[in-house]
Amino acid sequence: MKRIIRKNLIISLSILFITIAIAVIISVTLIHSKTLNNSLTKKNIKNSDKLILGFSQIGSESSWRTRNTQSIFEAAADNDIQILFDDAQQKQENQLKAIRSFIVYQVDVIAFVPIVEDGWDNVLQEAKDAGIPVILVDRQINADPSLYAGFLGENGVEEGRRAARYLVNKCKNRSGDINIFEISGTENSSIVEDRARGFREIISTNSKFKIIHSENGDFLRSRGKEIGDMLLASNVLENGNTTNTIYYNKQKIDVIFSHNDSMTLGFLDSMEAHKINPKGKGTIIISIDGEQECIDAMIAGKINCVVECNPNHGQMLMALVKQIARGEPIPRITYNYETVFTEDDNFSKYDPRGY
Repeated sequence: MKRIIRKNLIISLSILFITIAIAVIISVTLIHSKTLNNSLTKKNIKNSDKLILGFSQIGSESSWRTRNTQSIFEAAADNDIQILFDDAQQKQENQLKAIRSFIVYQVDVIAFVPIVEDGWDNVLQEAKDAGIPVILVDRQINADPSLYAGFLGENGVEEGRRAARYLVNKCKNRSGDINIFEISGTENSSIVEDRARGFREIISTNSKFKIIHSENGDFLRSRGKEIGDMLLASNVLENGNTTNTIYYNKQKIDVIFSHNDSMTLGFLDSMEAHKINPKGKGTIIISIDGEQECIDAMIAGKINCVVECNPNHGQMLMALVKQIARGEPIPRITYNYETVFTEDDNFSKYDPRGY
């Protein structure tokens, strides 16, 4: 009897050990398979003969931004460069995730448009540790310069100066205070600070120019319209009328200085909805970007000046990508070519803007 029990126990233990052994083999096989698949995913990308650029765009908030993205894709195709693209949808946390994913996939170069100036040091250090160079596009950041290879974009300070120079020349024969209402872009972005600094640098040379208020429009057309609606509501409340003259805090607004075309167009949407023509009463309107719709508004007599911010970064970016991939240093700063459009120009000489 004891022999039978012992025999059955041995058989049971043998079956248990065999079951455990099979489970271990299956688990190891699955883990190896998963690791192999992950390795193949990365390997397949890296085995491509093309250079791979990881590019994070902040969003698609305007025609300018859409054209900026198109320019980069077009230039990548022309230069046989593969792009891993991410739309951050105006959120820094999305950009941080995108950059980390580019590092995981071992791209050759990372480029991104930083939505704000601060908060990039850690992820840039991770890219540097992985041996992946980083190029800033359109906007600059507050970070250790050794963490990125260079910057490509516009000279925001000079754009602000150009807007102010136009204003100073336009008002050279006017006496008395000239009140300026500023519609600025996304708070804590380098381009807003640069444009504001350049604009103030020039107007500060004459005490008649006074910025009576600066309102954050977040570079959005919808916010530009909200700001226009707010001014008109205050106008009615404080002055009992909706004349073509607009006010802020009971001060007549002589100049609207808007940091981008989307906000300017939103402001004009508000004015037109209420049948207000501020330019008809001498209000000077200055915008920055150069979208076709804003140029058309200037031709129609609704805007005085548009300072160009050129969105066509693509070809210049691809040249930098190829240069840095060859192990060659790139310039710390590369500015795009830009100009100024005014109401006095002969627009028959200009080609359509394309955005």
